[in-house]
Amino acid sequence: MGHREDLLEGAKRCLLAKGFVRTTARDIVKESGTNLASIGYHYGSKDALLAQAYVSLVEDMGGAFDGDGTVDEAAPGSLERFARVWANIIATMKDPGSVWRLSMEVLAMGDRLPEVRAHLAAAQREAGRGLVPLLMGGREEDVSDATADTLGAFYVTLMTGLIAQWTFDPASAPDAERLTAGLRQVVEAAMREAPADGTSADGAP
Repeated sequence: MGHREDLLEGAKRCLLAKGFVRTTARDIVKESGTNLASIGYHYGSKDALLAQAYVSLVEDMGGAFDGDGTVDEAAPGSLERFARVWANIIATMKDPGSVWRLSMEVLAMGDRLPEVRAHLAAAQREAGRGLVPLLMGGREEDVSDATADTLGAFYVTLMTGLIAQWTFDPASAPDAERLTAGLRQVVEAAMREAPADGTSADGAP
């Protein structure tokens, strides 16, 4: 690997061991076998590197979201698929050493990590874009910006809330079954409100 890749892998190991706030540039250099100048050359700053390292850690977990491969056996957009996907995602949150604890560090210490927070905020749309095909089928490259900013944002918001609950109080955090039961209630209530003639609730076509 070149210095860029070495830095990224070293930063990932540092994040898992020490988190954002306690990881220094010298920690990364020592872990990656590179030098301080290479951080600025390849990433611009330590915080930009740490943000990219976190995104890479999350991407590495993509296979876990698919679980044992049975997700695609459920119809895209179905409650069954919803339950299977979120069961897989929640399984990654149960370990006290989960990568998701880093998200909570950014939320809690964001004022001390302004550049990290800015980089991760910019990555939110792409995170949603990746979740949409997992739950709804299709290809990530076909997900429009409008869909990423609505449905994708909904999934990211749901995921952020789950991360917070599983980090704060695992004993009371919802599992996929409870989550799906809640969604079913929302869908059923919406269907009851929808007029049979296809007009909106206020009578508009």
